[in-house]
Amino acid sequence: MSQRAQTDKETERVTEVTKTEDAFKAFEAGFSCSQSVLTAFSKEAGLTEEISNRIACAFGGGIARRSLTCGAVSGAFMVIGLKYGMAKVENKDAKELTYTKVNEFCKLFIEKHGSLNCTELLGCDLGTEEGRKYFKEKMLLTQKCNNYVKDTCDILIKMGM
Repeated sequence: MSQRAQTDKETERVTEVTKTEDAFKAFEAGFSCSQSVLTAFSKEAGLTEEISNRIACAFGGGIARRSLTCGAVSGAFMVIGLKYGMAKVENKDAKELTYTKVNEFCKLFIEKHGSLNCTELLGCDLGTEEGRKYFKEKMLLTQKCNNYVKDTCDILIKMGM
């Protein structure tokens, strides 16, 4: 391997690690899972952190604590849409490619965690008082959600995001 190719590989690896670390740091700082994932990847698409955080804000907690699709997963869908999404109505191929990439992501996430659903992943319903109490008592933010954010970033990187 040439020195240039080796340097390019090393730079690529540092960028990959940085995206995962950036997402993890944002999550630890108090941003939601969806915000953390989208913001770590959105700079390349020209979005500022502020705009990314606003876009992804409602998707945390399985979409506004409704315990539906995991927020980290929703963040991944937004990342995929930013890279491949249909921006013009005549570009139907972009829409199909986006759907293909989202399905690829879903397959990989489900293989690792068994579900995309927040309630199933956490074992509680964040939409209820009991669920939120269980979430805090069992420290699921650090025990589970941290892993979902990290694994989501790792899958996106593996997919070439």
